[in-house]
Amino acid sequence: MKEEFKIAKRTHDGECTCDLAFLSRESAEKVREFHRSFPVYEATPLQHLPETAKYLGLGDVYVKDESYRFGLNAFKVLGGSYAIGNYLAQRLGKKISEVDYQTLISEEVRKELGDITFVTATDGNHGRGVAWTANQFRQKSVVYMPKGSAKERLENIRAEGAEASITDLNYDEAVRLANSQAEEKGWVMVQDTAWEGYEDIPTWIMQGYGTMGLEALEQIPEKPTHIFLQAGVGSMAGAVTGLFSAIYGEDRPVITIVEPNKADCLYRTAEANDGERHFVTGDMDTIMAGLACGEPCSIGWEILKDHADYFISCPDYVAAKGMRILGNPAGKDDRVVSGESGAAAFGCVAEIMTNPQLSDIRKQLGLDENSRVLFFSTEGDTDKENYKAIVWDGRFPSA
Repeated sequence: MKEEFKIAKRTHDGECTCDLAFLSRESAEKVREFHRSFPVYEATPLQHLPETAKYLGLGDVYVKDESYRFGLNAFKVLGGSYAIGNYLAQRLGKKISEVDYQTLISEEVRKELGDITFVTATDGNHGRGVAWTANQFRQKSVVYMPKGSAKERLENIRAEGAEASITDLNYDEAVRLANSQAEEKGWVMVQDTAWEGYEDIPTWIMQGYGTMGLEALEQIPEKPTHIFLQAGVGSMAGAVTGLFSAIYGEDRPVITIVEPNKADCLYRTAEANDGERHFVTGDMDTIMAGLACGEPCSIGWEILKDHADYFISCPDYVAAKGMRILGNPAGKDDRVVSGESGAAAFGCVAEIMTNPQLSDIRKQLGLDENSRVLFFSTEGDTDKENYKAIVWDGRFPSA
């Protein structure tokens, strides 16, 4: 089993090359002001699991529960809404600080903007957030999903008024399809991965995720010693890493990035340490659908290469283990309903702390009874059938 866990320590050579100003606390506070203008905005809870922490051999565990976000059961809407808000503000000749939810839903603004179609590729959560935001602002959306996407997630996106379909492509190919359609039809691409010439919207999406990080920072009673972040392209991981690094500098918590074995592009990039991004191709058929991305976001990687400490590639069963423990924690701890991707980082740590074969990794990470660990459960049971199959029926048992 041990060979299924791979860990790379990023070698920080020389000075940091990335500017963290766009992910600073000041920036995050401005982003949150935009999100606060939405009537559905409420800070999501930071759940405290002290008895589970003790059982695992940790000092304390905190889990940011994004299943409550905007009624959409996932955090992704934070990025999509802020990016679309920025885009519409620019179309109006204004700054994002000059517009809010009420401005953007007004009939006057709708007439001035005309018809806009936003397009994206998603396994589910991001697309639902884009579709919801476009619908709120009375615009259109088109969503392409990779093969194997859950039908429930497809129907949730369609329920927000989007034209959505499941393709026969993997995630990265679906991104390229969405981009080609945007270029051909004059649509607006809203994607959280970046490439040369497409950087503004991914940057705004990362900034949008700052609201989640800022809430957690204000809710946690003392600075965590460790933060574990699951990653697909690395935008969320980069955003949270950037915020905590901007605030704490060299005194930041130990930050570890967790990916599935079958889609570990960030781990491979960190392990190679050659200045190049390394891609994963093929089906990437992991249960962690939201993390099944083979190409690192260039903006996210620039943050992670300088400020993340470790990268772990782990097997699917740890995500299932995380779902089961969070849904059934020790003692009277707060219950967290977490999906396959949302529970990945927690499940990885739970396995590391309880599996004697992984003691070397535990020591390398410095995890012990004094560790205060922060996690982000980025989705709830967005695929309820699979959630029950894992949590009720024991699918993907621990090895």
